[in-house]
Amino acid sequence: MAADGCVFSRTLTRSRSVPNKPSSSWSSSRSSSSPVGCRELLFVVDVQRYSRDQGSTVYFPQAVLSGDDLYDIILTDGHCRLQVTLDPGLNRLVERNILRPGAVLSNAAFCPALSAQLPERPVASGDRDSYRLVSVEVRDEAAGDEEDVRRTDWDSLPWFGSSGQTGETSAGETSAAGPAVPLRANRTVFLPLWNNVDHSGETWRSAPPTDEDEEDEEAEEEEGRRPTVTVSELRDAFLSSRRGVAKGAVHHQLIVRIINKSHLMYYGRSDRSCECPYKAVLQVCDQTGSVCVVLWNSVCVSWYNCLKLGDIISLRRYRVKQQYQAHNDDIEISVNSRNPAAQISLLPESSVSPECLPPAPTHSFYSSAALLDCPDGALCDVIGLLMFAGRSERIRSKDGRGVELLEYRWLRLEDGSSDKPIMVKLFSTSQPETHLKLHPLSVLVCTRLKLIRSADGTSGCFYLTNTTYTQVYCTGQGHHSQMSYRKLHQVRHFLRWLRSQDDGQVLSRALIGGFFTYPPPPISLETYMKERRGELGFLRGAELQRELERLSYRERRTFCIQATVTMVTYSRLGEEDHCLFWVNRSSSLSPSSSSSSSPRPSTSTPCSSLSSPHSFRPPLSPPSFSPTSPSSAASQTLSADLSSRKRRKLLLAETPKKRLPRVMLQPEQNNKTVILFQASMEFLENTPEDDDEDDDASSFTTAPLPPAFPPVAMETLPMPYDHIRREEQAVALAMGGRLTCGKFDFIYRDYYTLRLRALSDRVLLDTVFLPHASSSSTDSHSNTWTSILSHGAFSSHTPPPAPADLIAMSAQLTNQRLVCVLEACHLGGARTELVLTRAFQLTD
Repeated sequence: MAADGCVFSRTLTRSRSVPNKPSSSWSSSRSSSSPVGCRELLFVVDVQRYSRDQGSTVYFPQAVLSGDDLYDIILTDGHCRLQVTLDPGLNRLVERNILRPGAVLSNAAFCPALSAQLPERPVASGDRDSYRLVSVEVRDEAAGDEEDVRRTDWDSLPWFGSSGQTGETSAGETSAAGPAVPLRANRTVFLPLWNNVDHSGETWRSAPPTDEDEEDEEAEEEEGRRPTVTVSELRDAFLSSRRGVAKGAVHHQLIVRIINKSHLMYYGRSDRSCECPYKAVLQVCDQTGSVCVVLWNSVCVSWYNCLKLGDIISLRRYRVKQQYQAHNDDIEISVNSRNPAAQISLLPESSVSPECLPPAPTHSFYSSAALLDCPDGALCDVIGLLMFAGRSERIRSKDGRGVELLEYRWLRLEDGSSDKPIMVKLFSTSQPETHLKLHPLSVLVCTRLKLIRSADGTSGCFYLTNTTYTQVYCTGQGHHSQMSYRKLHQVRHFLRWLRSQDDGQVLSRALIGGFFTYPPPPISLETYMKERRGELGFLRGAELQRELERLSYRERRTFCIQATVTMVTYSRLGEEDHCLFWVNRSSSLSPSSSSSSSPRPSTSTPCSSLSSPHSFRPPLSPPSFSPTSPSSAASQTLSADLSSRKRRKLLLAETPKKRLPRVMLQPEQNNKTVILFQASMEFLENTPEDDDEDDDASSFTTAPLPPAFPPVAMETLPMPYDHIRREEQAVALAMGGRLTCGKFDFIYRDYYTLRLRALSDRVLLDTVFLPHASSSSTDSHSNTWTSILSHGAFSSHTPPPAPADLIAMSAQLTNQRLVCVLEACHLGGARTELVLTRAFQLTD
C-alpha cells in the first residue's frame, strides 16, 4: 500500500474512475480525463526539456503547440516522486525561470493521460498511469515545515506507484532498464534547459563502451597496430567513381588522430521522428591526409564525451559519403549505430606501429600583441589568465529559424604581451562541466576561435568568438597536463610571465558577473546610425513593454527609443529609501502619472547598470547632509542648498580609494604568487589551487527618497572574485542560478536611475545608468549630462563629479529630446533588467 502521508496517492487515485487498459484508452468516460486538484504543497525536483516529434500533438488535442519544446516535471511531496508532463500552455513558466528546480507549487491540477498516449520508449511497460500538469501556482519561497521537506534527499525517494509504494511501476520510473525518458515524444535523451548545444543527463557516457572484438585487438596490440586502409586510399577510391574499398559498408581498419572536435549539433524537428537527433564532426588525420568523421545519433551519446583532441582512434564498419555542403569534391566518413553498427576503439599511442602513427594536432597561438595585427575572420588559439568571467546570457540565433536561443558569456584574458586584454565572446562548446569551472585566475586555453573586428574597422576594437570546432581547457579540470600544446614556445613564454605576477595585485582586478557590453557603443549618434545602417528601429513605449514581456530567461536584446528624462535618482543597493533625486518640474513624482493613458512598466521590473569590467572605478563616498522634507523636495534637487564650502568638502570626502582584497595564504607560504604558480603547474601535473579571502564592506545613509522606483538587480552588479567561494559564485551566475542578498560582496553598490518618458506615447520607463562604474571611452569630455550620456561614462581625464553635484546638474536634462540605447535582459520571474548604455541629444 502507499505511504499514509503520500499526497499523490490521496490525490491521483481519484482520477482512476475506470481501469487504464489499452482497449479502453480512446473511449474512456469523461471523468477519467477531468483534472483533479491538489491543494497541498508540492516541490519541483527537476525540469526536463525535449523537442516534440510527429506524434506529440495527439497527446495535447486541445492545446496550441506554438513552440517545439515540451517539458517533463519531476515532483515530490516528500514521500515519493512523480514524473508528469507540463501542459504546453504553461511552458512560459519554465521559459521565464519561474517554474524551476526547488520551486514550491500549490493548487496543482493534474489531468490523467491514458497508456495509449504514452510514447514508445525503452523502459515502458504495459499498464501504467501518466499525468499532465494543467494548472498550478508557483510560490516564491518555502518557510517553516516546507524547509524540512526541501532538505530531504529527493533522489533517494521512491517513484509513485513503484514497488516501494504499491508493487507497481509508474510512468517515468528509473530502473535497471535505463534512465527516465521523455513521456510525450519518441526521444531517448533530454535536452539541457537553456541551449541545444550541451549534453544533459546520465545517459551520456564519460567512459568508452567495452569493445566486442577483444581477441583480435589483443593480438594486434602485441605486434603493433597497422591500418588496412588510409585516408588517401578511401578518398581516391570514392572520387574515382570506382569506389573499390570505399564501396558500401567499409570493414577495413582506419587508424587516425583527432585534430579538431566540433560541438554537438541537435537537428530534432517537430515534423520528424528520430530518437536521438544529434551529430558531431571530428576532423581526423593519418600520414596521408585528413578527413571529417561524422558521429550520428546514439553514437554521440556513447562516444562524444570520451574523445578529445589528440586521441588516436580505430574505425571499422563505416560508410564513405560525399561531404555535405563542401566547396570542393571531398568525402566524409559516416559513423552510425546501425546500417552498419560502427566499431570505434580508443587506442594508446604505444599500441600503434611507429611508422603508422598519425601526426599530432597543430596549434596557432596568438598573443594579445599579435592579435592587434590580425585581419577580421582570422582563426587562432589563445592562452591567458582569466581576469573577468561574465554571467551567462542568451541571444536569438541568426540562422533563419529564429527560435533557438544561443548561450554565451564574456571572458577577459591577460597574457602580459600588451596592455590590451583578449576579449572572448564564448558560446557553448558542449563542455558544460568546463564552462561551470571558468573562474577568474584560471589559466584558459581556447582553440579555433575567430577574430571579429568592429564594423568601421578603424577603432581597433575586436574580440574573439566561437567556430564550429572551438574547445576550451582550463585549470582545475586536469586538461593542460594531457594536451600537447603545453610544450609550445608561446605557451611556455606565457607561463614565465604568469609566474612573475603577484597574487594580491591580480586578485584586486579579478571580477565575476554583472552586466557587461562589448564592444562599447559609439559616442555619437551619427556613428551609431552608421553601424546600424541607418535603421535604429525606434519603438513606442508600449511596444517596448510588450517586447520586454516576450523575453525568455537571460535573453538579451538591444532597443532604441526616443524619450525625455523626467527624473534622476542616486542611490545604493538595499538603501533605495535614502537617496538623492531630481524631478522635472513639469512631471509628477508618481510613476503612473502621465498626460497619456498609456500603461507604465510594472515596478517588478528591476533595471540594471552599465559596467565595463576592465576599467571599474571604486564607488564614491556618499554626501552627508541634512535630509530635506519630501514635501519641499518635490520639484527641487536635494543638494541645491549646499554651500560652496560644503561642496568642496564633499568632493574631498568622495575621493576614490582603491579597494584591494586581502589574500589569506597558509602561514608557511611566503611566495606572493602561490595561486598563479599553482595554476601554471597543472601543465606538468594537477595541483589544488590555494585559498584567498576577500572581505570588504561599506555603507552609507542619506536623505529619504519620496518617488518609488525599482531597485537595481543584484545580477547587474559585478563581484570581486572570491577564491575561497569561487564554486558558489560560479553556480550563482550560471543559467538557473540565483544571487541571495548578503551572500556576496559587490564592486560597487551605488547607481543612478533615469526615468524616461517616451516621446511617442508618453509611457514611462525606469532605467539604471552607472557612469562612475566604467570609462569605456578614452576621450576627454566636459562631464555635463549631455556628454556623460553620450559616452556612457564620466570623462577618464578629469575627476568625476560628486553625486550631489551631478544631481544638481540634472536640470540640464529638462525638455531634452534623446535617442536612448537600451539593453534588456530577463533575469527570471518578474525581473527584467533595463540598462541605459547611451543617450544622444536630438537637435532641430
